[in-house]
Amino acid sequence: MSLLPRIVLLLTVVVAAAAVVTVSVMSLSGAANDLLPKYGLPKGLIPDSVASYSFDEATGAFEIHLAGTCYVHFGSHLVYYERTITGKLSKGAISDLSGVQAKKLFLWVYVTGMVAHPDQGTIEFQAGFISESLSASMFDEVPTCGSSVGAQLRGAAGVIDDLGLLPVAQKIQK
Repeated sequence: MSLLPRIVLLLTVVVAAAAVVTVSVMSLSGAANDLLPKYGLPKGLIPDSVASYSFDEATGAFEIHLAGTCYVHFGSHLVYYERTITGKLSKGAISDLSGVQAKKLFLWVYVTGMVAHPDQGTIEFQAGFISESLSASMFDEVPTCGSSVGAQLRGAAGVIDDLGLLPVAQKIQK
């Protein structure tokens, strides 16, 4: 076989492989969100910016990679998603969750688990020893990611803003 047919064959294989990878990456966002209802959870628990994910059916372990960090409002509740989210998925629950925080008053708390209560129509969010139940219907639609602005600041700047001290802090910085 001469060199030209080998090069053409190699290019064909590379282009075909690239096309398959491109199609897989494009469909992952939907697949990651569509996985949740199979386990009794609403698809809107994961934002729309999924770049890739992995899921081990045997153990329920998952790892989701977002395109970037993300803020989402669920009603009056503000949630922050880190770039990487990990946890363990089982029927009606997510445990060992990391990469998700919720704003409570002026503090950010790590959400460590979620449990569906279909008989009550709620999702219980666990943050260590505290929990809060919200209507499952709030998570029917896949939320759109937003960036941090104004009151969505995290850390010390967020506390300063929440306490109404931001104008004082801005004067000091000048």
